[in-house]
Amino acid sequence: MHKDIATPIRTKAILEKYGFSFKKSLGQNFLIDTNILGRIVDHAELTEESGAIEIGPGIGALTEQLAKRSKKVVAFEIDQRLLPILNETLSPYDNVKIIHQDILKADVRGVIKEQFSEIKDLMVVANLPYYVTTPIIMKLLEEHLPIRGIVVMLQKEVADRIAAVPGTKEYGSLSIAIQYYTKAETVMVVPKTVFVPQPNVDSAVIRLTKRDKPIVEVKDETFFFYVVRASFAQRRKTILNNLTSQLPDGKEKKEVILAALDSVGIDPTRRGETLSIEEFARLSDGLLGFSESVTE
Repeated sequence: MHKDIATPIRTKAILEKYGFSFKKSLGQNFLIDTNILGRIVDHAELTEESGAIEIGPGIGALTEQLAKRSKKVVAFEIDQRLLPILNETLSPYDNVKIIHQDILKADVRGVIKEQFSEIKDLMVVANLPYYVTTPIIMKLLEEHLPIRGIVVMLQKEVADRIAAVPGTKEYGSLSIAIQYYTKAETVMVVPKTVFVPQPNVDSAVIRLTKRDKPIVEVKDETFFFYVVRASFAQRRKTILNNLTSQLPDGKEKKEVILAALDSVGIDPTRRGETLSIEEFARLSDGLLGFSESVTE
């Protein structure tokens, strides 16, 4: 039986053997606790018929656990120095494919078609590099990929923002963007001590379960997200002030914005963080109607 990759001793031995040094720019922190890795995989609820997509496999610690519990794993790794290491550490598993590519530039849908043609149940499971967490999650959701969901480890503070509810200081446009597509829940908090090198922040694992259709129906999705971002532009400001300063010609159209707020029953003195996703949907549809009638 080969030894698990994710032990402090084995990790150290692998890194020394290959003379590997961590690149700060790639946000590399490797997990050295098999129990925690096992629990992350538990939250993905994989079966022997599932496929897993991993991003940033590092030296293969999480990849190995995914390989043991799924039919196939495809991992995207940007750092070519890790390819020979992964080749060795994952050699016992014939159900793993490593793709040397930046996930943000990759044609993920094409890869899914090619690599998982037989597989119906697909999950993304990853320990994400902290500096690109949000763009990666948003890419996976905006591309409407045929996945069941995403289980990722990320900075606890970002996890808190993703799963936040209205009326809290963490709640913002990121919470809404992700909850629009998924049901978001923080499933575990991970101390910094189980990584090498130790990050400066605690981590959390978040599970995003894809909705069959977005949580709200809006007339114009792009405009909806635009209104959401505008409403949080300056957190201290009221929704009316943010919208008038952010929307095109907002200052000249203050009356139009007030009328739109009134038509959907939202008090203009409220702040963005008190509005639910449903209220933002009503507001963006209302504003769309008003701005169209103004421009016609």
